[in-house]
Amino acid sequence: MADGRLITIEGLDGAGKSTLARGLHAALGERGVRVELLREPGGVPLSERIRALVMDPAFAVDPRAETLLYAAARAQLVRERLRPALDAGVLVLLDRFVDSSLAYQGAGRELGVEPVRAINLFATDSLAPDRTLLLRIAPADGRARQDARAAGADRLEREDGPFFARIAAAYDELARAEPERFRVLDASLPPTRLLAGALLAIEDLL
Repeated sequence: MADGRLITIEGLDGAGKSTLARGLHAALGERGVRVELLREPGGVPLSERIRALVMDPAFAVDPRAETLLYAAARAQLVRERLRPALDAGVLVLLDRFVDSSLAYQGAGRELGVEPVRAINLFATDSLAPDRTLLLRIAPADGRARQDARAAGADRLEREDGPFFARIAAAYDELARAEPERFRVLDASLPPTRLLAGALLAIEDLL
């Protein structure tokens, strides 16, 4: 059976990644596409345990430990769910992947993009997305959306403005470096227009 496709959705907290992922999942399913929706960190029991740990505001986590925890969760997801789904010809929508670590830990935590990339190449066995949808939003607008949520902020969402400014700049640089993989979408658009743009951005993969 033909290999599946991996489409990742990236962006700052508050950009609307999860909403877009659900919309794409529903729209593609209506077209008869074999599609699976997963999130990071998480997606399998071990990775969900790591998610709860790394996002808990009660813990002060060293940046290197944080990077390794995300990579460990990612490695388990790749082995347990991603590779089998792709090998079975399924299109996988993934809410965050390696680019999140490059932006958040590499740039946000100032560990360096390349060292974090190396860790994740090992963790994922060099698995790369076929297409990445980057939802671009100003850090202040993303923070405003987070503040409007009923749920409390997790450990990373409590970071300061300069942290998120570094992440936003890193995402833009990643998109410039790989224009064939990235499609940048305006996260300020209404959800229906954003979904339409996202569908157009992946049409060639369907």
